Amino acid sequence: MYQKTIASTCVLPYQSVNMKQKLLFLLILAFCASLPVLGATDTPETRRREAERYLQVNPPKALLDDVVDKMAANLPPEQRDQFKRVMTTQFDLAALTKASMDAMVKNFTTDELKALADFYGSPIGKSAMQKVGAYMADIMPAVQAEIMKAAAKMNH
Repeated sequence: MYQKTIASTCVLPYQSVNMKQKLLFLLILAFCASLPVLGATDTPETRRREAERYLQVNPPKALLDDVVDKMAANLPPEQRDQFKRVMTTQFDLAALTKASMDAMVKNFTTDELKALADFYGSPIGKSAMQKVGAYMADIMPAVQAEIMKAAAKMNH
């Protein structure tokens, strides 16, 4: 009797007990389904896992090779091969990868790293990444010139 009274006061009077159970089940299911939307747990471990996923879809070596090729195009033709050889044989890619991983884990949340990996793993993200080398090569002379101007002003 007591349970029937509580059950009948919690829901609309025209609902059957079976309907009440279905409604409760749907509410619990909706709550559980919304949990991933609320965000992933943000720990150094989850950040590292998403950063690793990012580095798989956007490997530092591919970015380095692209940037080196585009930068070499700005050099005199007789210096291009040597520049590429030095940059690809003397550049410590493992150190760059570790520094990238550590910086991502330090500066981005798990959700941000997941979004980056999702984007750069997508067709449009891959297309954008193929243009980064050209972009960097285009702006590098201006960046270097501005750094030199700023450094010259420090000496005065």
